[in-house]
Amino acid sequence: MKIKTSKSMIAFQSIACVLLTFGAVICVLPFGIILSGSLTDDAIIIKEGYSILPKGFTFEAYKTIFKVPGEILQAYKMTIFYTAVGTSLGLMMITMTSYVISRKEFKYRDQVSFLIYFTTLFGGGLIPWYLMYANVLNMKGTTFPIWFPGLMSPFLIILMRTFISESVPDAITESAKLDGAGHLTIFGRIILPVLGPGLATVGLFLALGYWNDWYRSSMFSTSQETWELQFYLYNLLNAAASIKQMAMNADIAMADIPTQSMKLAMAVVVTGPVLLFYPFVQRYFVSGITVGAVKG
Repeated sequence: MKIKTSKSMIAFQSIACVLLTFGAVICVLPFGIILSGSLTDDAIIIKEGYSILPKGFTFEAYKTIFKVPGEILQAYKMTIFYTAVGTSLGLMMITMTSYVISRKEFKYRDQVSFLIYFTTLFGGGLIPWYLMYANVLNMKGTTFPIWFPGLMSPFLIILMRTFISESVPDAITESAKLDGAGHLTIFGRIILPVLGPGLATVGLFLALGYWNDWYRSSMFSTSQETWELQFYLYNLLNAAASIKQMAMNADIAMADIPTQSMKLAMAVVVTGPVLLFYPFVQRYFVSGITVGAVKG
């Protein structure tokens, strides 16, 4: 039997569709302008500004970025390495830590939770943090201080702890204990199978943090071989701007380096893989609405 939709519901759905479409356009439009600007002639950008559609269509900005393909591929490779290692290890450590402090039988869970929360309010500062890795641990110039500091995040630990507490009722874990299951069995066979949305959410936070990072490379990298993609493009843009300024002062042809369109082309190069990856993760956010429901 077909249920008749009321007029008020039809009006609500129509307004919702219009508002959502308008919001989607607002969200997509800035990236469209970035893509358009990266394909626009640099002189037109300087003279007329940015536009939705490319003017003076050219790939000059991308040609300049990929002038030395080996270097940018190396930066891509290192960024993928940092992201893969940091995200996988970070997910494991955050999930296991969150499980421990979510258990009521853990005697010191309040004290440990307080220490984790305390780090969100107070920190040792940038200089002690740098000296610890550079002088005490003597790891400057290695990849370790680039991926290791991002493994644990107090916010993500608290987020995952809350997700575990709400997704897995205490009755289930208590029943497993009565059947002789230990914590590793409970964690591996009961907790992890229902943490898909939580793992996807925390993993996305970790992956974006590693993918967009450039600061740790600027502090600890001593060789271009260990640069992250963001830091490589940052140095490339600075070098291009310096060369262009010197060329303009000397009135030579190198002043045609497309620095303005290069900025936008770099944004496209950096965000492209993230845009391709995100649709595969998005569905877990939707499924998270129903995870944790207890049927009686």
